[in-house]
Amino acid sequence: MQENEIYQKAVELVARARGKLEVCCKVGASNLEELSVAYTPGVAEPTRAVFRDKSLQYQYTSRATMLAIVTDGTAVLGLGNVGPEAAMVVMEGKGVMLKAFAGADPVPLCLNTTDVEEIVQLVKHVEPSFGFIFLEDIAAPRCFEIEERLNRELSIPVFHDDQHGTAMAICAGLTNVARLSGCTLSDKRVVISGAGASALATANLLFEFGLHDITMTDSKGVLTRERTDLNKYKKAIVERSTAPACASLAQAMEGADIFIGLSRAGLVSRDMVASMNKDPIVFALANPDPEIMPEDSLAVGARYVGTGRFDYPNCVNNLLAFPGIVKGAMQARARHITMKMKKAAVRAIAEYVPDDLLSETYLLPNPLDRNLPDTVAAAVAEAAERE
Repeated sequence: MQENEIYQKAVELVARARGKLEVCCKVGASNLEELSVAYTPGVAEPTRAVFRDKSLQYQYTSRATMLAIVTDGTAVLGLGNVGPEAAMVVMEGKGVMLKAFAGADPVPLCLNTTDVEEIVQLVKHVEPSFGFIFLEDIAAPRCFEIEERLNRELSIPVFHDDQHGTAMAICAGLTNVARLSGCTLSDKRVVISGAGASALATANLLFEFGLHDITMTDSKGVLTRERTDLNKYKKAIVERSTAPACASLAQAMEGADIFIGLSRAGLVSRDMVASMNKDPIVFALANPDPEIMPEDSLAVGARYVGTGRFDYPNCVNNLLAFPGIVKGAMQARARHITMKMKKAAVRAIAEYVPDDLLSETYLLPNPLDRNLPDTVAAAVAEAAERE
């Protein structure tokens, strides 16, 4: 299906259905007996029980599966700051994924504010209604501060998918490259194009997996210790990296082993990929059009190639990660998403590809495999329970 055709069908779909989500009742209300039990006077007894023991809310209400998708609409897809009204379209789409793959009951909350304090306080006030807070499409660096604050101040899991879902999918793909080739990832030189939410989270997760030679670029060039315009999150990457200084993305890619693109289309040329080390890994993940198309990377020697698209092999997409993370954390009644839970998810995603199927064009599972979220959820829940 051509891209223009997909866009047209998407518009027709939401217009015909009037959105993608609806609220359904689990119990009946069609006669007086059902009304008496589901509402008044019957509702009083479970209400008294929850008042005496708040933990019963997870047994007597929908909180165990209820999830809030929170956004301010400032970093939507590749469209940027489209505002909360337009962001609602995307939040409903993410809600469909969460319902279909994680079994959660999603409620989009599109906020008409970009103030960190206001967003934090609003989410804190609605916490009793939800078992999970799913942050989505909030621009960096505010998204980092919001997530940090909410993790400190809430007693339910908070997860910013734009950061961690993408990072976990990337690390799972690299884990399977190492598994297939027999290489040691910690020896590899990494170049990351982009320094937004997903790029910074990816760098931090790579550090946890033992990769330290990481060069990162943003719209102004290479992140270096000499730059005075870096926020604290970019500075932290530079301080942890062992990569030598360089002047440009092109120079950074010379002799590099891994390229991870989280920036914009067309930023990387064939010559830049050709200058990399032998059998390089090129995960060009800008959507809808990557930094360099897979066929161009392969033509000049790239051996392991991935995109964020479903129409090419090796789809490095956050759909591999977030359903299992959500399902596992909610099943375990975790209070936080920890680093051990993230690493458990990475291993579960990677190991889901059996040895006899693992290949250069099959590094990651099919994101549509309905058994994958349960496998990841089990690993995440086990890690949560151990902690």
